[in-house]
Amino acid sequence: MQYYIGMDGGGTKTKCVLTDENLKVLHECSGGPSTFILIGVDTVCNTMFDLINECIEQAGITFDQIESAVIGTTGAGRRSDAETLEQGFTDFLKSKQLALKKFRVESDARIALEGAFGGNPGSILIAGTGSIMFGKDESGEIHRVGGFGRFIGDEGSGYMIGRKGLMAAAKSFDGRGAPTLLTGYIRDEFGIDDPSKLITEIYKNNFDIASAAPLVIRAAENNDEVCENIIDEESDNLMLHARAMKKKLQVPGMKVAPIGGTISTDNYYASKFREKVRKFLHEVEIIPAKYPPHIGAVIMAKNL
Repeated sequence: MQYYIGMDGGGTKTKCVLTDENLKVLHECSGGPSTFILIGVDTVCNTMFDLINECIEQAGITFDQIESAVIGTTGAGRRSDAETLEQGFTDFLKSKQLALKKFRVESDARIALEGAFGGNPGSILIAGTGSIMFGKDESGEIHRVGGFGRFIGDEGSGYMIGRKGLMAAAKSFDGRGAPTLLTGYIRDEFGIDDPSKLITEIYKNNFDIASAAPLVIRAAENNDEVCENIIDEESDNLMLHARAMKKKLQVPGMKVAPIGGTISTDNYYASKFREKVRKFLHEVEIIPAKYPPHIGAVIMAKNL
């Protein structure tokens, strides 16, 4: 029997799974964050070690029975950054007189792509706090669209929807813009009911811009014209991602799995995007992900 470890890491927690060669889950557990660029390699190494230990103890196997392990985590999009954590964990295990036969660090988006299509070709559109699209063609080559961050990118994301919503609220507060339901929603949700409080929250209290996105979506669903326009603009931006990826993959039909809270749940924004895909991108099919990202990490571990 062969055993594999897959880990899905992020800013709040790291999920770990142990499977056999048939992807049968033997144990799952979770621990602290794994954003090694922010919290340091040593902290993440301890988290990964504890998670792997829990898995093997619960399954009744030993460390050297693990064939390979992959973690997909935030901040590992550049190979040089990923190698920092790879080397760090290798040295960490060596200090304990242990070693993994094979270990690799990947981006969280990469394992999500592998999980969504079970290792087969396809594409994922991630629209959560940020936005990015990844695709895998028939030859196994990986293509990327977007992902330029909040300063010069993240179109169609929760951050961008929230930012535009807060801008509309600011204009509405002082009469530069049309009235919007959003001002009332922001008051009820965050206690912000005038320009002074809005400025304080944004510039002094590190307000989470993306947290306003659900309120924009709700206002649009309730026929608020200001927010409807925001949702229309940002769903158009997601369409640009899909069109660009289709050109890169060069396939007659493209399957897209939506990832992230803004477009993977049943809401007005997701519905608007899907409606536009059906109307304007006839050869694109939106499908649910086959497996979650941590299983995608296991699939990658099997292929090392």
